Amino acid sequence: MKTVEFILYVSDQVRSTKFYGKLLDLTPTLNVPGMTEFHLSKTVKLGLMPESGISNILCPTMPHPKIANGIPRCEIYLKVTNPADYLERGIQLGAKNISEFQTRDWGDPVGYIADLDGHIIAFAKTTINSKL
Repeated sequence: MKTVEFILYVSDQVRSTKFYGKLLDLTPTLNVPGMTEFHLSKTVKLGLMPESGISNILCPTMPHPKIANGIPRCEIYLKVTNPADYLERGIQLGAKNISEFQTRDWGDPVGYIADLDGHIIAFAKTTINSKL
């Protein structure tokens, strides 16, 4: 694999694009009706696709994504040098605080928020010993 893209189905592409742009302090590398993309690294992208658009592909075989809006359906786990700043910024932008920043059983200091559609975002502290 040369690149990986994770795509979140969102209820409002414009609103989610503003949220993620400000949260991650990134400008979209693609922002057209039906798809927004942010480069998280050289090989990883985060995509935002309207629920209404993907439903044309998924339905009727799969349920319409809007049925699960607000229900945690995935987690984006981001290792950053200043996770508390990201968590606070997310809450200021309208994210829901899920779990305070603390060291977890697996050793990572991490906090959790939910974005405007209920997708879970974890911000973990990058450690010197991290292999990623």
